[in-house]
Amino acid sequence: MLLFVFISRAFWQIVGGVMEAARGTGPSRRGSPTQAVKLVKDPVCGTFVSPRAALSATTSGHTHYFCSEECRAKFSRG
Repeated sequence: MLLFVFISRAFWQIVGGVMEAARGTGPSRRGSPTQAVKLVKDPVCGTFVSPRAALSATTSGHTHYFCSEECRAKFSRG
């Protein structure tokens, strides 16, 4: 009986995935959708970071964002 439950559940998971793919929708998610965040590129190492979580420095009226204190220090030194 337990084996039957596992097999039937796996079958319906596969069928559900095929149906979502046929409709062109992604996997269903519970709760509210998340907001997309535009990432910015660290000018020293090239890592993309979220401006909210990144360290920053402003030079000549332009704000630069960094992944770490080390990258910010390298940028400041020139």
